[in-house]
Formats: sequence, C-alpha cells, structure tokens
Amino acid sequence: MNNVVTIRGLDHRYGATHALRGVDLTVAAGECVALLGPNGAGKTTLVGALTGMLAPSAGIARIDGADPRQPATRRRLGVVHQQAGFPRTLKVRELVSGWAVRAGRPASDADAVLTEVSLHDLTKRRVTALSGGQQQRLQLAMALVVDPTLLVLDEPTVGLDIDARRRFWATLAARRDRGTAVLLTTHQIEEAAAVADRVVVLHEGTVIASGHPADLTAQLPDRTVTARTALRDSELRALPDVLDVTVADGRMRAASARAEATVQALLAADPTLSDLRVEGATLEQAIVAMTTQESQEVAA
Repeated sequence: MNNVVTIRGLDHRYGATHALRGVDLTVAAGECVALLGPNGAGKTTLVGALTGMLAPSAGIARIDGADPRQPATRRRLGVVHQQAGFPRTLKVRELVSGWAVRAGRPASDADAVLTEVSLHDLTKRRVTALSGGQQQRLQLAMALVVDPTLLVLDEPTVGLDIDARRRFWATLAARRDRGTAVLLTTHQIEEAAAVADRVVVLHEGTVIASGHPADLTAQLPDRTVTARTALRDSELRALPDVLDVTVADGRMRAASARAEATVQALLAADPTLSDLRVEGATLEQAIVAMTTQESQEVAA
C-alpha cells in the first residue's frame, strides 16, 4: 500500500527540551492513524513538522515524498484544528470557494463540498453567525475542498453533538474509501479506538506502542467485573485474582487479573448475585498503563 506520510528519524528540540526523539511514522493511503499520548508527549511538534509549520532539528517528514514546507505540497493538505479563526466579514461559500481557488481548484468545487458536510443551507450566512459545531463543519469543508492527499485532524469533533459526530466520521469514511490518508490527534480516546485503523502512542517524544486498538488493549490483561451482590468489601477482596474493589449502592466493581477465576468464586459465594458483567480494558486504560510503565522504567 502506498504511504502518503513518511516520517523518519524526526527529532526536535526547543532549547533544552527534547520534544521529539527519532520518531518514525507512516500513514498509508486510505488509512486512519490516531496519534495519542499525554500532554507534552510531542504530538503538536510532530504535527507542526508534518504540516510544514516548523523545520525539525533532524530527520524528515514527507507527504507523498514531498517536503510539506513547499507551497505545492501544502495545497494538497487538509487540516482541521480544535479551534480556528475566520475572517468576520466573509460568508460560508465565499470562504470555501476562496480556499479552493488558493489551492488551484475551481471556485465551483465549494458547492459539492458544502453539501458533503451538510452546510448547503448556510452558504450565505456570515461565519460569525455559525454555531461552534457549524464552524467545525466549515473547517472540514475548507480541508476537503482542496481534495487532500492527507487530512490532519486535531480534536476535530469538539463542540459537535452525537449526530454531528456520526455524520462527521461518515464523511471521513467516504473520503478514506477514495484514498485519503488521515492523521488524528484527540483526547477522545474511545472515539479514536472506534475510527482508527492504527493507534500510535507517543510519550516524551518517543513512540512507545503502535498497532490496532484491539491489539493494544489486549496487552492489558486486567478485566473489570461488575455485579449487584450482598457480599461485603472484605469478602470481595478475598476473591481470587482481585486487584482492587469498589462498592457503591450494592454494586461492586472489581479489577481482576483473571476474570474467569474471580467470576466463578463470586457466583459460588453469592447465590443472589445479579447483573453480572465482565468488561475488557479500554484503550484509555491501556495507554495510561503503557505511559506509566514507561515513566517508571525511565525513572529507574
């Protein structure tokens, strides 16, 4: 599969701060990669290098083999930020059609894209009259009207309601089917798990994990067992393989290293047990575990 994004040995310093440490990353055509990690992990610096906003101290960042600092490369790059500033006097269609022309495309391309993001009824509205969610869709329209090779999404669904989020990702899925590569950064970890083909975890400027979301959560063996039970806290903590227990309003929640053994003992100890559930680790729990372990190993 053709790699749209190629990052090799990317390294960057801000004075004494080592923000990126030899990062390698690829994103293939039609692939969605979620770049996740705690604040200060280096995500913003990596995106800045990939979008041509900064020159890395070492290494390369390429889009279709070309330098993103070159204007011709940036014309095929679509970016959606968490927040964006718009000219206050322009109307929706004026803004999108103008963006198309700057990318060397016909102004008329704006019409199809505004329909694609469900802004076709607001083409004559001034940007200042749009809601936060509508402004996010306007950003997406501006990103899509250039027919991008790569879409970079930074917290793209902030301010969107559930239905708008669903439509947002449906639009992106259609573009991915056409070969558009997507790099996503977000704090909505479970949303990333639902839409990403691959997750890359960045911690203190280094990639510490990469893989399908299900593969990363599978590395965390802990399971969560919840149920309504008459057992006391001390009895629950005595169950086999229980790591931690909380009880509230008659409902217990236990972290277990071997859920099967815990559940068998729980059923035997409380015949009145009800509403039993066993859940696997979430992607957020897996990332927290990875970054915590990495910090402990560095400190040691």
